[in-house]
Amino acid sequence: MNYEKRDTMGIYKEDLSGPGPHLMGADTLIGNDVYNHKDENLGDIKEIMLDVTNGTVTYAVLSYSTFLGLGEKLFAVPWKALKLDTENKRFVLNVEKDSLSDAPGFDKKNWPNFADEKWSRDVNTFYASAVTTKFPRK
Repeated sequence: MNYEKRDTMGIYKEDLSGPGPHLMGADTLIGNDVYNHKDENLGDIKEIMLDVTNGTVTYAVLSYSTFLGLGEKLFAVPWKALKLDTENKRFVLNVEKDSLSDAPGFDKKNWPNFADEKWSRDVNTFYASAVTTKFPRK
């Protein structure tokens, strides 16, 4: 996880019990890998979107590159669909790699209006099964 490399203040050096750090700086999560339940690389986190009206993390923007890094596509993934995998130091998203081609996505020069209700509903519907999936604790 990036927090190990970017922890200049020593915030994450203490021995914490539980699945991992409970509070983390958002910028320490940028660049973290995202894999699926089949151990396939889905990309990495490019941005974290906050709902400043209610103080919650709403989406992680996932970057997925096609063959040889051409045609990078971005996806807003509901934060609740991501599970922290402290053993492998990454996040897990329970979606099939092939299904990302059908996911609501966008390119880095044309971001959607995250406040648009239809767009938000489409994204949340696509990832609904990933949000409700329970991962066993290790």
